[in-house]
Amino acid sequence: MPTPSWLRAAALTTTAVLLSSLLAGCGDGTRDGDLTTQRLAWTDCPAPSEAEGGGGSPSPLPNGTKWQCATMKAPLDWSRPKGDTIGLALIRARASGPASGRIGSLVFNFGGPGGSGVTALPAFGEDYAALRTRYDLVSFDPRGVGRSAPVECESDTQLDEYFQQDATPDDSAERTQLLNRTKQFNAACQKRSKTVLPHVATVDAARDMDLMRQVLGDGKLHYFGISYGTELGGVYAHLFPKNVGRAVFDAVVDPTENPEQAALGQARGFQLALDNFARDCVSKSTDCPIGDSAQDVKNRIAKLLRDLDRKPIPGIFPRDLTQTAAVNGIAQSLYSKDFWEYLTEGLQQAYEGDGRVLMLLSDSMNGRDENGHYSNIAAANVAINCGDEKPRYAPGYVLQKLPEFRAASPLFGDYLAWGMLSCTNWPVPGAADHPDVGAAGSAPILVVGNTGDPATPYEGARKMVDALGPGVAVELTYKGQGHGAYDSKNKCVQNAVNGYLLDGKVPKAGTVCS
Repeated sequence: MPTPSWLRAAALTTTAVLLSSLLAGCGDGTRDGDLTTQRLAWTDCPAPSEAEGGGGSPSPLPNGTKWQCATMKAPLDWSRPKGDTIGLALIRARASGPASGRIGSLVFNFGGPGGSGVTALPAFGEDYAALRTRYDLVSFDPRGVGRSAPVECESDTQLDEYFQQDATPDDSAERTQLLNRTKQFNAACQKRSKTVLPHVATVDAARDMDLMRQVLGDGKLHYFGISYGTELGGVYAHLFPKNVGRAVFDAVVDPTENPEQAALGQARGFQLALDNFARDCVSKSTDCPIGDSAQDVKNRIAKLLRDLDRKPIPGIFPRDLTQTAAVNGIAQSLYSKDFWEYLTEGLQQAYEGDGRVLMLLSDSMNGRDENGHYSNIAAANVAINCGDEKPRYAPGYVLQKLPEFRAASPLFGDYLAWGMLSCTNWPVPGAADHPDVGAAGSAPILVVGNTGDPATPYEGARKMVDALGPGVAVELTYKGQGHGAYDSKNKCVQNAVNGYLLDGKVPKAGTVCS
């Protein structure tokens, strides 16, 4: 079934590729096995692997700067730092300004968990041109992701079936089927990735980032974390508060919530985004093509989903648009106001029996390309979440909670409630109810919350500020729509973030941008 929390935007084909990334040789380029002394061999970037999402090599930046890639070795097991190592894929674009003004490297994590930073950074690279004047822009595939010892679970064909299943069961037979399918997926992860599964938790990735800081030659970690990247940044700040440089958290995860609370928060967040989408559609001067009022827009969507539960419609041949795929596609379109027009188009077509646009949106969420190949974002997402999260939920418990989830979101509540089963029967125990991000002694961390964020609701920003501890975080509010704030192009937000990262100017706590 789909993962417990929605993602922001495949199995490798040969065992040789997996082994080369999973168990990189020990000692090469280091002194006495000290991985902090390794030298990275930066070269032109290859085309992304299937696990990273495929496609062509990243295009140079507008000024001709080429993206460079390298592999950093890190311990497979941080409790055995001189044991077997894995290779972590890195990417960078060198700073564009004079060497005298260079601050160091600015490390990005774009979220997921499970997203490839090696593919995401070039996709958004132009958005960070101002920051590149004083930083090398750097990102990476966290362990378990992309080229970094990727978690593998099921084949492309199996994943097509996995994402087509009914994720909101209506009776005991459907509940049994859902639980059995979840067990099958989790067992496949254990069979194909048992070596790496115990070592892909967020705390492991945070330790990797401190090694990265040292290998890149930086005294402090300068960091830009987005979505799940804020949780990773918070865990890093907890482990290494004195090593935090200038850091920004955007689209902030609430670090105080357990998985159930996080799912319930997402239900409210996506419902709010859907409400805003519906109001926006009917407020335009031209007629809204999908409803006469905001409530009518939502009622028609709900009817579509009920109809799809009974009878799917043609999607992208040979697959049909199921209820699950439609909900996934709708959720994907709510991540950015820029996608609302695609949601309108997709709904129009679906009402006429054509599910192609909603299916494309769902595929984008799940990491499926037009050739039917999947990245490993879904596998990595489950593995990282289940490694982090201690609670395991049973179907009976979910049934008890359905009324609360439905009250939070008539459209998304069932989907997110049943998503709590994703870690049931996971072969590795979870670490904790929620992450520890207390970071006394850290440099200031700029925390940016968006009041219209569906995936990381705005309230999480204040919770992160409080959890980081007194005197650590500075909160900035963006009154906008979509997931995150900096990439909205809002000048107030960008000026505040750039002012801190480039010049060390901490904005006044409580600053509001609209």
